[in-house]
Amino acid sequence: MWPDLRALRLDYITLPMTPFQSVPAASPLLDNPPSINLRALLAILIGVALGALDTAIANTALPAIAADLHAPAATSIWVINAYQLSIVASLLPFAALSDLIGPRRIFIGGLVLFTLASLACMMADTLPMLALARVIQGIGAGATMCVNIALIQLVYPKAKIGRGLGLNALVVGLGFTLGPALASLMLSVVTWPWLFGINVPLGLIAIALALPALPRTAPKGHGFDPLTAVLTALCFATLILALGAAAQREDLPLVLTPLAVALISGALLLRRQAGHPAPMLPVDLLRRPMFALSAFTGVASFATQGLAFVSLPFYFEEVLHRNQIDTGFLLMTWPIVVTLGAPIAGRLSDRYPPGLLGGIGLVILSIGMALLALLPSAPHTVDIVLRMIVCGIGFSLFQAPNLKAIMSSAPAERSGGASGMVGVVRLIGQAIGAALVALCFSIAGTHAASWALAMGAVAAGLGAAASIARLWAR
Repeated sequence: MWPDLRALRLDYITLPMTPFQSVPAASPLLDNPPSINLRALLAILIGVALGALDTAIANTALPAIAADLHAPAATSIWVINAYQLSIVASLLPFAALSDLIGPRRIFIGGLVLFTLASLACMMADTLPMLALARVIQGIGAGATMCVNIALIQLVYPKAKIGRGLGLNALVVGLGFTLGPALASLMLSVVTWPWLFGINVPLGLIAIALALPALPRTAPKGHGFDPLTAVLTALCFATLILALGAAAQREDLPLVLTPLAVALISGALLLRRQAGHPAPMLPVDLLRRPMFALSAFTGVASFATQGLAFVSLPFYFEEVLHRNQIDTGFLLMTWPIVVTLGAPIAGRLSDRYPPGLLGGIGLVILSIGMALLALLPSAPHTVDIVLRMIVCGIGFSLFQAPNLKAIMSSAPAERSGGASGMVGVVRLIGQAIGAALVALCFSIAGTHAASWALAMGAVAAGLGAAASIARLWAR
């Protein structure tokens, strides 16, 4: 039998994110640097890796944390909840602030906050203290995540931006792939606080590299509205909370209340932003066909990935009766392929239109999801791995070109807002995917995983259609 839907916690998802020189003060030449400053690039990539590793490590360590702090499993989920909700609430406000004061300050401030909060996580001896530290850590991660793509645009020459985005995807994939294995290895020799402790020296290294090396930019001068920031944070946090409650099959008031708050705050946000030249929720960018199609393509692809990564563990363990170690290795196939393919896709995105590359990639992903949905009742391990490889190839071919399309379709002065939307697209897509899995489990019984994977094939197909439409979009 399939487990109760309460086991399907949206907050356990750890997917790759689709995801983050010493120069004179603000100069227009920064829009197209002649060469890559390796210290600046290393600082950015360490920040990206910290976010990816911390998510994967915390999820893997959650049972050990719950046992050590004597917390029930249902309560310990707030170690993950607090982190993810604070990320999604802070992404767009920080992105808007970065357009005003520059992505450099936001990134360095995020690194400082993340490092201090990691130290607080390490020292926490109660669950509430740990959850509070994770809130602060999530705010720091949100600050670094929302501007890492904008910084890569500043560090890389225009002709090579695709390679930079591919390298960014490579680091995220490595963090996601190695995180669970690293956590398991460390927990065999040290206690869980040290999993957060390793962030401290890495964060200090990133700060030391970033302070002299990250490029400076001139203020954009379109202001920052704190009330708009509060409405934006409230809208997205409660939306994710409502989707999570629905996925866990909570009582109806616990689903409808945050959903109502999300709708009301969203409506107030749109009204307050009307006519603003650089709205925090970038509805002006969504009026651009290329940006809107790229955002929809991203939501569809990450929903597909969410459908797969939430349903497959239950399918492997409950239907195929594989153990947790086998399940972990089978699930690693996808991100490993994405990691290996990301640099290649990044180079291709410098030569071919993102609509074409993304369309081909999502068609391949749709085929892979359909193949997984049609697995026989007793598949061989090689059969499963080959189908997962097809999915990984498709996703890797889509990711870097889509990032480039989102960023290049926004004006240079709106790079912060566009970079923030990259994170929002990923989180919304993953949340939708998890909610659809919960729906499948509630109506399809033992066939739930097949239904979810079939939905993923459809979602990837819709994303492919939107991606190909970009070939005719301005």
